[in-house]
Amino acid sequence: MNAEKVEFSRTAGKPIRCRAAVAREAGEPLVIEEVIVAPPKSREVRIKIICTSLCFSDITFWRLKVPPACFPRILGHEAVGVVESVAEDVHELAPGDTVLPIFLPDCAECTDCQSNKSNLCSKFPFHVASMMPRDGTSRFTDLKGETLFHFIYTSSFSEYTVVDVASVTKIDPAIPPNRACLLSCGVSTGVGAALRTANVESGSTVAIFGLGAIGLAVAEGARIAGAKRIIGVDINPDKHEIGKKFGLTDFVDSRSCGNKSISQVITDMTDGGADYCFECVGLASLVHEAYACCRKGWGKTVVVGVDSPGSQLTFSSFEVLHMGKTLVGSLYGGLKPKTDVPMLIKKYLDKELELDKFVTHEVNFEEINRAFELLLQGKSLRCVIWMDK
Repeated sequence: MNAEKVEFSRTAGKPIRCRAAVAREAGEPLVIEEVIVAPPKSREVRIKIICTSLCFSDITFWRLKVPPACFPRILGHEAVGVVESVAEDVHELAPGDTVLPIFLPDCAECTDCQSNKSNLCSKFPFHVASMMPRDGTSRFTDLKGETLFHFIYTSSFSEYTVVDVASVTKIDPAIPPNRACLLSCGVSTGVGAALRTANVESGSTVAIFGLGAIGLAVAEGARIAGAKRIIGVDINPDKHEIGKKFGLTDFVDSRSCGNKSISQVITDMTDGGADYCFECVGLASLVHEAYACCRKGWGKTVVVGVDSPGSQLTFSSFEVLHMGKTLVGSLYGGLKPKTDVPMLIKKYLDKELELDKFVTHEVNFEEINRAFELLLQGKSLRCVIWMDK
């Protein structure tokens, strides 16, 4: 038995005292403090986090002042770790397993999880959860005994976290941790949107609205699929050069379109519209632009960006009937965590999926607030945060 498993055998079934970066107030720097992480309950595992990366969704809910925001909370949802202990009724995972905690549950039991048509679990429907899914309680407390809220079933800004088995995927430990963590959310979402939701074909034309990490991941997926033309749209002209590393063939600066709308520019560039359009910002206005410039008859628009909950889309019934286009949403890229993530890892190990170029910065856990600053300043695609390096 190696040293880590010996250590795990000593802590199994007992509360663990460790460090976590706690969001105590909206928009205020995270506070690194000691917390108590309870043992896992039925169908749960406790995970020792190796490293975690920062996604803009963490920023969104860190800044949010209205529900579903809640404080104090342990954010973080892109991570890789090692199982420290499991509940007595958990048989599919064991201490020492390398795993990804993933925000989208995959129970493997409900009709949706057993179908290849959906990745939306009906037993544990996704929502911005603040507690564990089965009993609605928290596994985190601070040293004063105050409850700390979870974040979308994962809470990876802690040295240890407790996650339901439905949100844990066992992976090949051959992949480096600072690459594996990217597949918990952003990169999988973008690559999956291209490969799974849209099913981009070789030789096709793709337009991507928004070239943050997820938009660039869509470009990466389209490149893998063999798209002939990949057009990126962004307000930042610097994204043109960055995007070339991910397969971008053309760039549109949305602030320099003159009297034309973005959709008109794309339609003219593609002689009638792109085969596949992806909205990766989270703005209803851009969904309309993307839909307008996807080709009549077979064009598909995929909504990947997260808009405000009350945002509305409006289309004329005439356009829907006569244009024959498709509009579809894509949560986690349409991927099933337990089966599709291992597929992406194989693509990485086979040098087909290029993850290295997404990581622009790496910091120690003590510097987690710097990771926030880098992302807010637009200097980072993905910043990996090492718990102990």
